[in-house]
Amino acid sequence: MMNWQQLITNKRLGQEVRHSERHDDRTEFKRDYDRLIFSAPFRRMQNKTQVFPLPGSVFVHNRLTHSLEVASVGMSLGCDVARWLTERQPELAHTMIGEIGQIVAAACLAHDMGNPPFGHSGEKAIQTFFTEGPGSMLRECVSESFWSDITHFEGNANAFRLLTHQYKGRRAGGFVMTYSTLASIVKYPFSSAKSGKKGKFGFFGSEKDYFRRIADEMGVICMSGPGEPLCYARHPLVYLVEAADDICYEVMDIEDAHKLKILSYEETAELLMGFFDEDVRLRIARRIVDEGLSDESEKVVYMRACVIGCLEHECARAFVDHESEILAGTFGGSLVEAISERPREAYRRCASLSKRRIYRSKPVLDVELSGYKIMETLMEQMTAAVLHPERYYSQQLIGRVSSQYHIDAPDLETRLMAVVDYISGMTDVYALDVYQKINGISLPIV
Repeated sequence: MMNWQQLITNKRLGQEVRHSERHDDRTEFKRDYDRLIFSAPFRRMQNKTQVFPLPGSVFVHNRLTHSLEVASVGMSLGCDVARWLTERQPELAHTMIGEIGQIVAAACLAHDMGNPPFGHSGEKAIQTFFTEGPGSMLRECVSESFWSDITHFEGNANAFRLLTHQYKGRRAGGFVMTYSTLASIVKYPFSSAKSGKKGKFGFFGSEKDYFRRIADEMGVICMSGPGEPLCYARHPLVYLVEAADDICYEVMDIEDAHKLKILSYEETAELLMGFFDEDVRLRIARRIVDEGLSDESEKVVYMRACVIGCLEHECARAFVDHESEILAGTFGGSLVEAISERPREAYRRCASLSKRRIYRSKPVLDVELSGYKIMETLMEQMTAAVLHPERYYSQQLIGRVSSQYHIDAPDLETRLMAVVDYISGMTDVYALDVYQKINGISLPIV
């Protein structure tokens, strides 16, 4: 069994021995949150697609607004869980259990920071460049573990790398985050060798020793035997980060689809009100009238807020009810799947409709098609440059890469990973700009 006293630690990666001087009363986990908020990779998410194309006349969610909302829900989940756990186990009152909300909120901010431009389409473009494209010829030139990592490239694993990797000019330990915050973002705590058909994993081979150190220090259960690929149980707070993400992306995508007129008001209202029994529906309808909400979008906003409140309460309760299984590493599935029947079925209806009507809508597909082509081209051009750095054009391309990336390293694997780091860190707008320039479509205006 894992235990909370060990799972919540303010020890920092890269600062295990030396402690920096404190100039304020912030907790270590609040310092994690602040470091993320003020970081360049976090700011760049404002120009990364969430689901729909980046805002035109109608504002919809991007990765940044999504992450901020997830952090807000994560804070509520963590605070509710901490309060209920303490009520059930008074002996936890004198531990750091009260910091759960802040830890989860910080992890929620970071959970999407490793996503490449154009979302899942960008992930797929990186993967297929090596499995189906020109990069497939490199299989015999790299190790089996590295090949597994790049052919299963995953935003979650890339977020852990972004926070922990020692890039040029950065101190060991990357962002120097607390162990608890770092472990809370690893949704799939195993190496790419165990990623299976879904291709999900939690850390690249280059960062597996960091993850092992963090997990062992906190007593996270190791699930792999001698000689097997590294695999651990989830840190319990991962379930809260996942729940906050599940709640926000599903419910907010419904709201965005209504704004973009993909869903009618009647369809949207039916989906959102489906989370409640008749009495609660009547109370919501009366409140809408009492507040004088006549605009359909404002009505949807209110109903959406009620749904998020419902799901947050349900998921927090599910976590507390299944605490023993979670601490034993035997809990299967997600918290959303463990909530009571009515909201669970309503959530499933939203997810089913989203797949049919939202994620396959023309605006979304257009972004995926364009984004895939842009990413494919960038991967092809930059990989060719690091394979043949002596060429004139290669030197021109390499010259525009930031000095933090090991693009000129002597070994091929490091250079290839630098390409992936560079491209996956781009915003949608910057990726498009580079694509146009290297293809001679546009010229810089001085």
